[in-house]
Amino acid sequence: MFTGLIKEIGNIKNIKNIGDGAEITVGSTIVTEDAAIDDSIAVNGVCLTVVAVDKGSFTVQAVKESLNLTTLNKLKLMEKVNLEPAMRVSDRLGGHIVQGHVDAKGKISKIVNNITGTEFTINYPGELKKYIVHKGSVCIDGISLTVAEVNDNYFRLAIIPHTLKRTTAQYWKTGTELNIETDIIGRYIESMLKNKDSGLTMDRLTELGY
Repeated sequence: MFTGLIKEIGNIKNIKNIGDGAEITVGSTIVTEDAAIDDSIAVNGVCLTVVAVDKGSFTVQAVKESLNLTTLNKLKLMEKVNLEPAMRVSDRLGGHIVQGHVDAKGKISKIVNNITGTEFTINYPGELKKYIVHKGSVCIDGISLTVAEVNDNYFRLAIIPHTLKRTTAQYWKTGTELNIETDIIGRYIESMLKNKDSGLTMDRLTELGY
């Protein structure tokens, strides 16, 4: 599990095809300090397993499904990526609960620079709309962000300068494809509402103050 707070910006050092999957080596100085084989590290929001660690880099493997559903299949050598190691039980949950399981890819359609930050409009698949809530949390390329506006086929984010500086958001351009992970809590609630045996209903949620 992750929090969506990026620990470091890494860079792609090598990509090697393995059957229908890929082995990806990522340059890193901070994350590799205590990384070990079998650890989970989110690379641009995708949870991947460490298979090798070297001084200044670590290597992960991605299966075909991960490549197809995310932007991993478009990574290039020396490209910058967001890195976050899996959280410890003792860590603060500074962002929100992130699994590293990407739901879909989105694409930036508009960027507006303001004095207090930068606004990004992201087009996304309409079927995700029920999971993206105004002022709710969404994970974009591994970054925990707050939704400023949501519509049928796009939503808008406002990112402060500090977050821009510490993540790959500083490199985003119109047309950039991004990994989207919606809030898992909403998905659990939806599943429980569909399960009549769970005892959870809209009336019960209203009674509890939701």
